[in-house]
Amino acid sequence: MYLIGYDIGSSSVKAALVDAESGKTLLRAHYPDREMEMQAPHPGWAEQHPDQWWEGMVQATQRLLKAYPAAKDGVKAIGISYQMHGLVLVDGADQVLRPSIIWCDGRAVNIGAAAFERLGAQTALSHLLNSPGNFTASKLRWVQENEPELYRRVKHFMLPGDYLALKMTGEACTTISGLSEGIFWDFLEQKPAELVFQDYGIDQALTPKIQPTFGVQGQLRAAAAAELGLSPGIPVAYRAGDQPNNALSLNVLEPGEVAATGGTSGVVYAITDQAAFDPLSRVNGFAHVNYTLQQPYVGVLMCINGAGITYNWLRKNTGASALSYPELEQMAAQIPVGADGLSMLPFGNGAERILNNVDLGAQLQGLNFNRHGQAHLIRAGLEGIAFAFVYGMSILQEMGLDLKVMRVGNDNLFQSRIFAETIATLCQSKIEMLDTTGAVGAAKGAGFGAGLYGTLREALGSTPVVGGYEPIADAGAYEVAYQRWLNSLHKLSNK
Repeated sequence: MYLIGYDIGSSSVKAALVDAESGKTLLRAHYPDREMEMQAPHPGWAEQHPDQWWEGMVQATQRLLKAYPAAKDGVKAIGISYQMHGLVLVDGADQVLRPSIIWCDGRAVNIGAAAFERLGAQTALSHLLNSPGNFTASKLRWVQENEPELYRRVKHFMLPGDYLALKMTGEACTTISGLSEGIFWDFLEQKPAELVFQDYGIDQALTPKIQPTFGVQGQLRAAAAAELGLSPGIPVAYRAGDQPNNALSLNVLEPGEVAATGGTSGVVYAITDQAAFDPLSRVNGFAHVNYTLQQPYVGVLMCINGAGITYNWLRKNTGASALSYPELEQMAAQIPVGADGLSMLPFGNGAERILNNVDLGAQLQGLNFNRHGQAHLIRAGLEGIAFAFVYGMSILQEMGLDLKVMRVGNDNLFQSRIFAETIATLCQSKIEMLDTTGAVGAAKGAGFGAGLYGTLREALGSTPVVGGYEPIADAGAYEVAYQRWLNSLHKLSNK
């Protein structure tokens, strides 16, 4: 018996094949080999067509099956992890009406800010744990205001994972966790957020049917099965946004447990059993994958848009595109902590929530043409992303969340010792690296949703710790560099 999990990001689609009996990951694949493009018709916009994601799923699946053909007829469940906060609109024939407005698109910032003012901070935060902000609901309102003819054709609004499940099964549905990430869920009333629908003038009938996060949400129909190369009838039995799913993958399920990731964006995600919110709305609370009306577990998410995308930009634009990331790490390691006075603010990927939705733009501070070279830029970039993590994590600590131990996967930015040790040292946190990925977690979540396991912990099994980072004893140089970076941030943001 096999399980397949997908992790649909904005840069690529990852897939994993898991042996359902042993829990062993048999194979991983991704597509495309280069990062998927985002379209930006106007400054601050970011769109991708859902067909890009579907093509990625098809190609990644075929790569799995080519390498492991025995799995073709033995897959028992499919799980989907997806990039959060995107908006997909479909008509009555389930056809996509426009490119998806994805997570880092900033066009709806002002719409969300105005709604926050109308609703009142206390009302919005106590019911939604968030400002409507730049989330899916505000993006839908933007379409309503700016593309009214198209809006009148909408049958359902969807999150990216909802659409891909629809493509597979023909069933239009969503989850409580998904609605919460779109700011469509009322945590006080424990039902869809009527105050948001009413304020935005959105018909609640556009909401797809709500299904449990774990459970059979539909079965793979023949046309989709033929494209993927799988057998029809396989249950799609789990879906979640990428950050709740990343936490699931890392066995982060209970209050006090913390997950982190450093992909295109960077995230720290801490579980609590309280309806916690930041009075300044710089971090966000969402229904975790195991949220129920009886056990309303919340994931408090701190996000930095400019994380891995910053490092990738530096690699492509500093003459280092021929070097691998490990080679870049070796180069940067030759430069002392603090990059000889060079600081980088990595906020060049749209409005940043931790900066009160300001689009600050990326900044280099202290550049000296006589002292600084390529290696300094790489070191300053890694440290700048880490400093942004530390700044965001200070907000979580203000809320009383414990960040003494974080769990991360063995991929993305946490493979960089410079990056990870900077965070561990400044936050005095231990970082545990586990051998898993979001696609693997989605596969195991689907196994539980399909009833192949008695409990979620059983489905996840024992995920081995394969490395980690401890705080550096002498933190002085890190603290000096961080303070310099923080002073630059405060000056630029007029704090």
